[in-house]
Amino acid sequence: MADTPGMFKRFFQGDLWYSFRHSPVAVVAALLVFICVFCALFAPWVAPHNPFDLSTLELSDARLPPAWEPEGKATFLLGTDDQGRDILSALMYGARISLFVGLAAVILSLLLGVGLGLLAGFAGGRIDGFIMRVCDVMLSFPAILIALLIDGVGRALFPNAHDTLAFTVLILAISLTGWVKYARTVRGSTLVERNKEYVQAARVIGVAPARIMWRHVLPNVTGPVLVLATIDVAAAVIIEATLSYLGVGVPPTSPSLGTLIRIGNDYLFSGEWWITVFPGGVLMVIALSVNLLGDWLRDALNPRLQ
Repeated sequence: MADTPGMFKRFFQGDLWYSFRHSPVAVVAALLVFICVFCALFAPWVAPHNPFDLSTLELSDARLPPAWEPEGKATFLLGTDDQGRDILSALMYGARISLFVGLAAVILSLLLGVGLGLLAGFAGGRIDGFIMRVCDVMLSFPAILIALLIDGVGRALFPNAHDTLAFTVLILAISLTGWVKYARTVRGSTLVERNKEYVQAARVIGVAPARIMWRHVLPNVTGPVLVLATIDVAAAVIIEATLSYLGVGVPPTSPSLGTLIRIGNDYLFSGEWWITVFPGGVLMVIALSVNLLGDWLRDALNPRLQ
């Protein structure tokens, strides 16, 4: 704990912070991500309404346009949906669900992929061959197909647990296809690191293979993984929105951004454009800002570009 101030001081004096400060695109992207995450985390306190409190909903307020339109109300800045829910509040709560599913899926993919990739690269032989063949098989199954499979099996086994099952289906569907890229990336870096002098020296002095993997090899292969994970958060959020749009996701009573887009799509051609345009815009901002941060991090961690 005593070294914590020193760690922060070294970070703010390091090349990574210098690169961030001198990249306007990274600063703007980080600001947008911070705003989205802040509104999602503190939605119960920041949102002007609770869109999921049925006692506060009025059907007479359904499909109201944004406040700047002639028929709009100042209490509903971005308008309302077909059930009278405030679009602005629904976006904050919906982003909360989308970000939670995306981050949980990436973390699960990261743990599974890094562990298997490290094992495959360090052990080699039949273990490496088996894990890589599993990766080849998983690449042939898209996330949507796996989600439909898990959803069908889950509904058959747990017919009364749809709300809880929906989050599990989304996270597993994204993770079971997302871990492969981490495994392959870590395996390639581990194949290079395992033949270096520090690994050979650790073997000579009798360090256990598991300790060599986790204490010596893993810290040297995390750079590409961090960049990949950052970019993958945006991809996971988009996949979650796609699955929710198709109906394999969270229920309409607690909609994510994808569910809000699906609901608004039914009214897009009848003039209620705000129900789907605003959720789509928030989804685009989240994905774009996270991708821009990932691109900056990739360049910042690349020693050839320093």
